[in-house]
Amino acid sequence: MTDQPFTDREQARPFWRWAAAVAAAAFGVATIFAGGRVLFGGESARAAAGAYVPFVVAFNFAAGFAYVAAAAGLALRKAWTPRLAAAIAGATVLVFVAFGVHVATGGAFESRTVGAMTIRSTFWIAFALAASRLVRTRR
Repeated sequence: MTDQPFTDREQARPFWRWAAAVAAAAFGVATIFAGGRVLFGGESARAAAGAYVPFVVAFNFAAGFAYVAAAAGLALRKAWTPRLAAAIAGATVLVFVAFGVHVATGGAFESRTVGAMTIRSTFWIAFALAASRLVRTRR
């Protein structure tokens, strides 16, 4: 049996796979630094963050490491990547819901957190959906 040639769409996958991997890695590194600065940077860093929500910052800091792992998995076309990305997306949405409850019950927050969590949720849902197509190999 001979291999069939790749279609134009399949030939474009490496570009999109690498673009998504680089975006996820950059997002992860930025998240680790931003969260780490608030968590470990001292009183001046916490004051600069304003009315941050500790559980959101702690989650995002930890998730940053998972972002980098998902980026590496996608770049290397590892079969576990779509599951990790889906777990990141699901956990991010759950933390976003918990943040919403925090806000609804009168908890202090920064309005930029709403935008940041919207971007995170959207990115990881899209990444998870794309990852299963982008890790496929031609047989």
